[in-house]
Amino acid sequence: MNASSEDFLKRASGPTQEHAYARGPRITAIETLIPSDVMPGLLCLRIHTDAGTVDGEPVIGHGETYYIPEAAAAVLHDWMAQRLLGADAMAVESHWRFLYQRMTAFGGVGAELRALSAVDVALWDIRGQLCSQPVWRLLGGPVRDSVPVYNSCGGPAYGGSRSDGPSLPGWPGHGDAGRPGPLEDNWASQHTPGDLAEELLQAGYTAMKLWSFDAVYRESGGLRLSPADIERSVTPFRAIRERVGDRMDVMLDGHGFFAWPAAMDIARAMREFRPLWLEDVLRLDNVDTLAEFRRAADVPVAVSEMLVTREQYRHVLDRHAADYVMIDPTWVGGISETRRIAELAQTYNIPSLMHDCTGPFTLLAGLSIAAAVSGVTYQETVRAHLATLYPQLIDGTISVNDGAIPLSDRPGLGARWHPELFRDDKVGYRITRFEPTKS
Repeated sequence: MNASSEDFLKRASGPTQEHAYARGPRITAIETLIPSDVMPGLLCLRIHTDAGTVDGEPVIGHGETYYIPEAAAAVLHDWMAQRLLGADAMAVESHWRFLYQRMTAFGGVGAELRALSAVDVALWDIRGQLCSQPVWRLLGGPVRDSVPVYNSCGGPAYGGSRSDGPSLPGWPGHGDAGRPGPLEDNWASQHTPGDLAEELLQAGYTAMKLWSFDAVYRESGGLRLSPADIERSVTPFRAIRERVGDRMDVMLDGHGFFAWPAAMDIARAMREFRPLWLEDVLRLDNVDTLAEFRRAADVPVAVSEMLVTREQYRHVLDRHAADYVMIDPTWVGGISETRRIAELAQTYNIPSLMHDCTGPFTLLAGLSIAAAVSGVTYQETVRAHLATLYPQLIDGTISVNDGAIPLSDRPGLGARWHPELFRDDKVGYRITRFEPTKS
């Protein structure tokens, strides 16, 4: 084979490691940590570069993902590092496409996709720092000056560690029921919902999401609901409407726990409270059933951070199975893919929602996308996380004002992991460094 033929085949085969090395600052290390004493389900990622400093700070990309962090860390260090170390830190799309195509060759949409999400978020952070711009500007924003948010009524222990004992296992959707005390919004939403609604309004929130049917599911399953189950579970919504009227928008998250008969009972019972949406009342196993539920429910339906690929979202959109689509940036493939999904939804005139019950850089990534994509309607927040967990992890303060979070002008994603978290004596700490090949 002659040289010109070899060059042609190399170009035709798509991005290669040689292309990735060609230009730009290089990735010098991949560093991960599981902050077990704060959020045991979280994987914190730092991607180091040889780009020096910007405004006195080293150019390091910050990212994260959530659930089974040990598996995602193994994917990053044992596999993805082979592509990334020594490669161009600015080649965001090249790295995304290379890794995505190869992991989906063996069905990789679990730990592999979460690891890719963390990488993509960190690479966008690097890009913002090197361009001295917030990520939302690089994405084409702003389309708004602040991002509307709502409060998901979890407490400090939802996704975090308890101060009075061992952490609960990270079972998705099975949150801590809470207890009386400051910011224990899950407990308050069940026991003092009117007081909680007043407190949230005073704190600047104008929308709140409850999980009031979860307890029934944990006690008796999700196949059917008794009249007493239904009345018990809608009582918080009635109390909120009686106390604050329509000043507070309300939503229900069912965490995918319920079969069709129970889901229809929930929909009928919720109509009187005019929810902004019912979220994941049904499991997502069958899109046609979701579409039928949306038509029968007679209230708006949101679907779902449980979807993790663009093709899954396309099926939901094609079948008209949702009034809103919920996206988690650190589960679907990072900022790059979240934007693509949100813009896909816009072509169907379906608004998007950004998910976060999981970590500060998930929130910051969602805010960046919401600042640049006009079809994003809300960013989810857990105020207990903003006040108790996230300050232990990042150096930035995230505040809600008049139902929204203002855009940050800080280059990159707007925050950094506290550097003291990344110590080699910490459980779950790993670092893989670039070692140039000696000729």
